[in-house]
Amino acid sequence: MAEVQKLTPKDFKSDQEIRWCAGCGDHAILNAVQKTMANLNLPKEKYAVVSGIGCSSRFPYYMNTYGFHGIHGRGAAIASGLKVANPELSVWQITGDGDAMAIGGNHFIHVIRRNIDMNLLLFNNEIYGLTKGQYSPTSRLGAKSKTSPFGTIEHPFHPGELVIGAQGHFFARAIDVQVKVTTEILDEAARFKGTSVVEILQNCVIFNDGIHEEVIGKNVREDRTIHLKHGEKILFGKEMNKGLIRDGLKMKVVTVGEDGYTLEDILTHDAYETNPGMHLMLANMKYPEFPVAIGIIRAVKSPTYEERLVKQIEEVQSESKIKCMDDLLNSGDTWEI
Repeated sequence: MAEVQKLTPKDFKSDQEIRWCAGCGDHAILNAVQKTMANLNLPKEKYAVVSGIGCSSRFPYYMNTYGFHGIHGRGAAIASGLKVANPELSVWQITGDGDAMAIGGNHFIHVIRRNIDMNLLLFNNEIYGLTKGQYSPTSRLGAKSKTSPFGTIEHPFHPGELVIGAQGHFFARAIDVQVKVTTEILDEAARFKGTSVVEILQNCVIFNDGIHEEVIGKNVREDRTIHLKHGEKILFGKEMNKGLIRDGLKMKVVTVGEDGYTLEDILTHDAYETNPGMHLMLANMKYPEFPVAIGIIRAVKSPTYEERLVKQIEEVQSESKIKCMDDLLNSGDTWEI
C-alpha cells in the first residue's frame, strides 16, 4: 500500500471566507477538528463532513474535505446513509443544540441507538443563533429570549442523559476555547468504533454571550470543572485536592485531608464500564453542587451497525441456495412458454 501523505491542519482549511461572528466559539472548534484530522493519518478523501441547519452547520464550507450541507435536523440521517453506503469513510456530523435535539431529535436518538460508526459534534450554546436568539431545547428553565421574554417554562434536555438513555456507547464533553484538550477528546472519539457524541460547550457572543462563563471562566474553571481520564482518580480544584465519592446512591464532593477523607476514598473513573449508572451521574453533574465533567465520560465497545449488517448479509448468503442470477431466475415456480 502507498504511504499516506502526512497532512497538516492547513491542508483541511478551505478557501471559503469564514463568516462566523468574531469571538464565536465555532472558530476554536474548527481549529480543533482540523488539528484532529491531521493527526489521524487518513487520506483526505476519506473524510466527509455533514451538517444540517444553523451557525454550526456552515462547517462543511470551511473544511477542505468532502461535505454535505443538509436540511434542518436531518444531518444524522444523511451521515448514517453515507457511512453505511461507504464504511471506509470517516464521517463527521456537525450540529447544534437546536438542529440536533429539536427538529432533529428523532434522528439524533436513533443514530445513537444503532451505533453507526460516525462522529457527532454537538455545539451547545443553549440558544438558536442563526435565527436570532430563540430559546432552544437546552436553554435553562427560566431563560429569557426572543421567544421566552418572561422566561421559558420548559425543562431542558441534558445531552449526556439523552445519549446514554438512547443506549449510547460514547459520550464526551469539551470546552470550545480549550483547543488542545478538545483535540485530544476528538482524537479518541474519531478512533472509537461506533457513534461517538461530543458535546462542546460553545459561546454565542451575540445572543447568549457568557452562558457557560460561570463554569468555564479562566478564574473559576479549575474549581468548577473536572477533567475525567480513564483509570485516574476523579480529582479537581486548583490544588487537585477535591474529589468525588459514592454516598449511597448519589455522589458527594469531598476534600482530601478533611473529615478523614484520603486519596483512597476518591472514585476512580472507569469510562469502559458497561453499566451506565455512574456515567449518567457524571454527565448530569451541574454547578454549583458539582463540578461539570469534561473529557471522555463513556466509551464502551460494542459491535457497530455496519459490522452487524455485513455479518447478517454473509450469513444469509452462506445459507441461501441462490448463488447467482440464474439461480434466482430459476427458483420458485417457473415454466416455459
